[in-house]
Amino acid sequence: MTATRRQVLAGAGATVAGIAFTGSLSELFAGTAAARGRGGSGYGPLVPDPDRLLDLPRGFRYKVLSREGEPLRSGEGGVPSNFDGMAAFAGRHGRGHARVHLVRNHENRPTARIRVPAVAGLTYDPNGMGGCTAIALDSRNNVLGERVAIAGTAVNCAGGPSPWGTWLTCEETEDQAGTNGYTKDHGFIFEVDPVDPHRTGAVPLTAMGRFQHEAIAVDPRSGIVYETEDAFQKPFGLFYRFLPAKPLGGRGSLRAGGSLQAMRVPGVPDLSAIQQTGASFGGVEWVPVPDPLAKETPIRLQDFGRQGITHAQKLEGCYWGDRSVYFVSSFARSREGSAADHFGQVWKYEPHRRRLTLVVAFGPSTDIQLPGESPDNICLAPSGGLMVCEDGDGAQHVYGLTRRGEVYPMARGAQNIGTPQAPEWGEFAGVAFSPDGGTMYVNCYTPGTTFAVTGPWR
Repeated sequence: MTATRRQVLAGAGATVAGIAFTGSLSELFAGTAAARGRGGSGYGPLVPDPDRLLDLPRGFRYKVLSREGEPLRSGEGGVPSNFDGMAAFAGRHGRGHARVHLVRNHENRPTARIRVPAVAGLTYDPNGMGGCTAIALDSRNNVLGERVAIAGTAVNCAGGPSPWGTWLTCEETEDQAGTNGYTKDHGFIFEVDPVDPHRTGAVPLTAMGRFQHEAIAVDPRSGIVYETEDAFQKPFGLFYRFLPAKPLGGRGSLRAGGSLQAMRVPGVPDLSAIQQTGASFGGVEWVPVPDPLAKETPIRLQDFGRQGITHAQKLEGCYWGDRSVYFVSSFARSREGSAADHFGQVWKYEPHRRRLTLVVAFGPSTDIQLPGESPDNICLAPSGGLMVCEDGDGAQHVYGLTRRGEVYPMARGAQNIGTPQAPEWGEFAGVAFSPDGGTMYVNCYTPGTTFAVTGPWR
């Protein structure tokens, strides 16, 4: 997104920032029909934060839970850099027990400022700088503990929660042993126990594939795991499903293996070519991946037969709802090799119908002065709508999307990491809600900051 469009938004001071999009929001929510509007949605204009950390609507407040560089409560080292995907898990009731456990990714490459400290029993590759940290909170979002949950991984981007209460963290890289100093192959999914990480250790779930993972979502009925691939260069990433040999077996069951398949939409080699919301494709096929470990060739380059396979640029957020899996394509650019340009899509796949539908398309076509580019991390809100972390240029927001299809600003980053003349703000990531719905947790990627936002949620 251009800085000009964002500057117009900031100067307008609108109560509701209507993201330009087309599509049926009733596909996303079991509510009323979609209708864009400027009044009656959201929580009012964002109020500038005097501490210049996080702008929120009036009546809301934030608490900083953690910042990069501060000491971990465990004494294991400093809080690592590059805060990314995150999830919140229910803790135990009773005095002295944690009510919420957060697990947070650190998308650290070899150039990261602060690595995830190596901890015995939790480190996969001693030369990997990524991983996860876990934060234990009481009922008032006071931090009870903060520790390393897994270390020695690389470029931990997003992931997703399992139905049995663990976090599946995803490596967004294909680097093999001997590359960038790594001693082991990377590009895997790892399972993390938010309460006691030593129960899960640092074991790659190799059967789930080795590629540039982004996010996952689990079908709670079948146990099938859906996975997105955020490949950087053409040919772009694929959308996968993993059929576990031991579905819904609980912590550690994914280590039993299974089979990995990639989605083929007949007649659609590139999802970016589909521009009309509501476009629907039946007969979706799932093709076995020839070499899930990508020992010689990245999966997206492997031979899937004469009919090929379906690709898409920037496949990112993924979540399960309404007997369907939804996944996000943040953008597509023809100059980078996509079939067509778009500013963000949300796709819906219905397993019981083998049907794929484009349900929302973001973009500037309705009003170029309004935001609406590059949706990234996405989660369901307690109200039944969505919270979307927008990953573009210029000012960075968390947007809410109501059941009625109205879009409103929920938060805006106020930590300027640029200069007064050329300001820059770190993207948001890892938006998640507490199990009771009373707190929204969200990360600022850089400078790494985890916020707990409370207020008059509806």
